[in-house]
Amino acid sequence: MRCLHLLLRASPAALLLILCLQLGTNEAQEDTRKAIIMDVELPKKATANEEVTVILRAATQFRECMVIKSYLKSNVSIEGAFNYQYTSCLCEDYPRTFYWDFQANSTAKITTVIDVVRVLNICPQDKAVIPIEANRFSVTKTLTIG
Repeated sequence: MRCLHLLLRASPAALLLILCLQLGTNEAQEDTRKAIIMDVELPKKATANEEVTVILRAATQFRECMVIKSYLKSNVSIEGAFNYQYTSCLCEDYPRTFYWDFQANSTAKITTVIDVVRVLNICPQDKAVIPIEANRFSVTKTLTIG
């Protein structure tokens, strides 16, 4: 009751200041940086046995570097370079670009995957982080063979 009485006696300017400080503190505590940003280029259509290129551009907004493993998955069997895996160091100031060239004979759902992994001798001085929330990121697109 005593606190309520003091609050009612406070000036409107003081109450506004307290409200602004509280709102500013809450917004400052939010961390909106993204662990992985994926930009995937895949043609929507191709003909059978035509060479198709998938381009993955990976970036992070984290200040720390991380070791990533990038690869493709499909709902149908695809041979050759489609099965290549890239392991590299991803840093805020050093985004990475990966390429896969392959031939497909039937319509497929292609999933581009990035796993954040713990591997030594990839990042400088082996200084890398692993996000707590998630360590697998993916984008799925359809390649139609006509």
